[in-house]
Amino acid sequence: MSPILHVLEQGLDKLSPQERRLAHYILQQPSSVIRLGITQLANQCGISPATVTRFCKTFNFEGFPDFKMKLAGELAQQSVPSSYQDIIAGNPLAEIVKAIESNHVTSINDTTRLLNLPKLEQAIGYLTRARRIDLYGIATSSIVAQDFYQKLIRIGKNCTAFADSHMQITSASTLSSEDVALAISYSGETRETIDALTCARENGATVLSLTQYSSNPLAAMADISLFASSLEKGVRRGDMASRIAQLHIIDILFTGMISAQFNDSVNKLELSYKNVRRYRKDSGGL
Repeated sequence: MSPILHVLEQGLDKLSPQERRLAHYILQQPSSVIRLGITQLANQCGISPATVTRFCKTFNFEGFPDFKMKLAGELAQQSVPSSYQDIIAGNPLAEIVKAIESNHVTSINDTTRLLNLPKLEQAIGYLTRARRIDLYGIATSSIVAQDFYQKLIRIGKNCTAFADSHMQITSASTLSSEDVALAISYSGETRETIDALTCARENGATVLSLTQYSSNPLAAMADISLFASSLEKGVRRGDMASRIAQLHIIDILFTGMISAQFNDSVNKLELSYKNVRRYRKDSGGL
């Protein structure tokens, strides 16, 4: 199942009766949907065109044309079938290697197809111009935040990354309209992360989110919402493919920031590299 159809299926319980009717129609006949206009689709489902538009925006699309275009792109990819593979007891090592490779490649491909380039470009602009950047994440998401922190420090950005929820709120309380806060949560429902981003927004900061592709509280409150593949599931998933998908977005943001201020950023990267080599002890000591 494509990421979009997967998200629709997972979100059925949160929809109104009219929106649920539309979702069921799309899930049952996705190929026919991309050939219909908004009025035709609304008539097929016995709802209004406004409901179709509202439904699309609920799932983070700009509108019905954007939804159709992305769904068509995903359906075109179905000729190369792939699915998330969970951890299996006693699986031979060769099969484990293949499964992990497949999961990670699928996760990156699905995340790339979900990218909204205008929003991504806006996010890069905010991060590039920010006086200060706060990064919030709990558990596995804190590892992703730390990865971005280490990258940003190398190009001279004033940033912090907090896994402690109290420190997230403390730092968010000192942000201003010149600053950016990026909150990372795969589910988009981590209470501590939502609280930190809420505090940052209340203090005037531009707030960004990075979550799974779904309708979730963290994405709903962000000025710019970025999404990673949401196909990883199951209690044994170990947050592997989701972490790779999030890091894929982080690498795109970082590379975009360097490209926007190329000479200055590259000079700082080279200087940090040279100084680490200069001061690092290679004699085997601490």
